[in-house]
Amino acid sequence: METPLGGDEFAPAQTYLDTSRCGLLPRRTVAAVTALAEGIAAGTAGGSGSFEAVDGARRGFGRVVGVGPDRVAVGGSVAVHVGLVANSLPAGTEVLFVDGDFGSLITPFTVRGDLKARFVPLEDLADAVRPGTALVAFSAVQSADGRVADLAAVREAAAAHGARTLVDASQAAGWLPLDAGAYDYTVTGAFKFLMCPRGASFLTVTEEAQESLAPIHAGWFAADDLRDPYGPAARLADTARRFDEPPAFLSYHGAEQSLALLGEIGVDAVHAHDTALAARFRDGLVRLGHQPVPGESAIVAVPGLGGRQPELAAAGVAVSARAGNLRAAFHLYNSAADVDRALDVLS
Repeated sequence: METPLGGDEFAPAQTYLDTSRCGLLPRRTVAAVTALAEGIAAGTAGGSGSFEAVDGARRGFGRVVGVGPDRVAVGGSVAVHVGLVANSLPAGTEVLFVDGDFGSLITPFTVRGDLKARFVPLEDLADAVRPGTALVAFSAVQSADGRVADLAAVREAAAAHGARTLVDASQAAGWLPLDAGAYDYTVTGAFKFLMCPRGASFLTVTEEAQESLAPIHAGWFAADDLRDPYGPAARLADTARRFDEPPAFLSYHGAEQSLALLGEIGVDAVHAHDTALAARFRDGLVRLGHQPVPGESAIVAVPGLGGRQPELAAAGVAVSARAGNLRAAFHLYNSAADVDRALDVLS
């Protein structure tokens, strides 16, 4: 905990505790993106990027969340992945959400206008699953305050009522050990704790759920045979690749490197590191007379303290203000000194 993980891969210029908004890029990631950009500029890149790098990122993400690459689709945003799932539901379907969850997980369903959206507090989510609930869509970790869902309880309740599950892992993947295969769908924006360039996101789909998911944005990249891009695809890929969006190559050349680094360090080691720093911060906040949201999350929120964010920024401490909360997120490039610096400013 005393020293960051990742060695010399990171060189933050300030006390950076804002990974919930955007993760820092490792040096190897910056080098990969720079190399591709320079190659495109010089006309020597052989195109706009490498399919091998995209598949390397696909494999790397699969290793982080415990599924094989055949279960992983790539894309550019969580909202598009969620829209794919929302489009697959019959009119009148009931979808269960968490009050105050992130909009990209909710809006693709509600804009349809013909689905039944029901909202409950996070702590009531498992108990709120009922006969007739077709899908439970929720974040593994809440963006606004870092609370971690009772994943096992929600899975059990959904299975008992025949409901499918859609988990947004954007605030969890990279620090919280996850088994994406335990859910029908997961969606993950990779620019936070996965430390990838923005423009890389991932969808996982179980084999059963793939049968009812229409590849509505299928293009050339979703075809089984990529050698002939002309005319309609004779056959789509028989893996989750048929749900791919055309990848942003610069983002995915970087994502391959970031996910490789995370795989080298290991999510379990990152989890222990991040949560220990968060616990140190919570203890310090209590000593200062503040009441942070309780829990064991790598994200620490302090209700009513969001107004201190500009003061911290002026002192070189990057945090967020969300829903009235002061939000600090701890990751592998942070140390105990970062915690103590933030507490010094707040004191």
